[in-house]
Amino acid sequence: MSVTVENVQKALQSVIDPNTGKDLITTKSVKNIKVENGDVTLDVILGYPAKSQIDLIRKSVIAGLRDLPGVKNVSPNVTMNIVAHSVQRGVSLLPNVKNIIAISSGKGGVGKSTTAVNLALALAAEGATVGMLDADIYGPSQPMMLGITGRPESITDNTIEPMEGHGIQAISIGFLIEPDSPMVWRGPMVTSALEQLLRQTNWRDLDYLIVDMPPGTGDIQLTLSQKVPVTGAVIVTTPQDIALLDARKGLKMFEKVGIPIIGIVENMSTYVCPNCNHEEHIFGQDGGKKMCAEYGAEFLGSLPLNLSIRLQADSGRPTVVEDPDGAISAIYKGIARKIAIQVAQMAKDMSSKFPTIVIKNT
Repeated sequence: MSVTVENVQKALQSVIDPNTGKDLITTKSVKNIKVENGDVTLDVILGYPAKSQIDLIRKSVIAGLRDLPGVKNVSPNVTMNIVAHSVQRGVSLLPNVKNIIAISSGKGGVGKSTTAVNLALALAAEGATVGMLDADIYGPSQPMMLGITGRPESITDNTIEPMEGHGIQAISIGFLIEPDSPMVWRGPMVTSALEQLLRQTNWRDLDYLIVDMPPGTGDIQLTLSQKVPVTGAVIVTTPQDIALLDARKGLKMFEKVGIPIIGIVENMSTYVCPNCNHEEHIFGQDGGKKMCAEYGAEFLGSLPLNLSIRLQADSGRPTVVEDPDGAISAIYKGIARKIAIQVAQMAKDMSSKFPTIVIKNT
């Protein structure tokens, strides 16, 4: 019995991508199936960064096809292709930036910036090209967390080059001022400065630009949400009721301006004593999950209250860099993968498909 392309497609309906929970045919990940003398070749194209998952998916495809009658050899080629997705109406995409993800919190002190930098590094570790925009003008922390010193270069009068740290591109007002200089600026000056940092930085072919948003839901945050072309937003909160109260406001703010909520991350979820291993929910339990259930949002994961996370971020080597194979890094990478998958399932940007219409008087 000879194997056919149709037989291969039917068998692949049972091969599940462990990251999406869906089969490869449903997700339209399989391309270029070829069958010749019992040898099967095909391309599996993932819409999210998954360098650590490629071998696992390749083996799953082989296992799903090798027992098919007539099959001799299976040679799947698993690759990644991250594309641009649509943003809120009325805002144009940035050149050389496919997707912008806002990391936000309703209030300060919930670990938003630490979460943002580790998620950016996790996406980069999975093979994506990643940038970081530190949008917290009053309290820029990304230069310290990324271990970057110095000032960005300006090649032309109106552009600046991003700084680099641990393989990701970054820009922050912190690169342009002295570390102990306060930013005594009013709202319009802040939003103008951030737009300049965003649009006048020579980003180099980014799959994802992570925006570490300033805490709160005031005029600055609302203006940024209306002017920055955001693919989706991630809300960071602790399980504490007072933090959740403000996180809800942040979620509502993004809804008002038409930015999809990718999901919610619960930080400082639990504390495990290093001496006796007793676990304590210091800030409450399952607050993030309850909020997700309330608003129909995706629960992306929870992170512990752990001394190492703080020490590593303060030293300029965040957890994903300092301890890439550790348990906490695995949590960050799992959350980052969920974010990327959520983005991959959003509507794609089609602006490049349409011609530019110019009306002239003749």
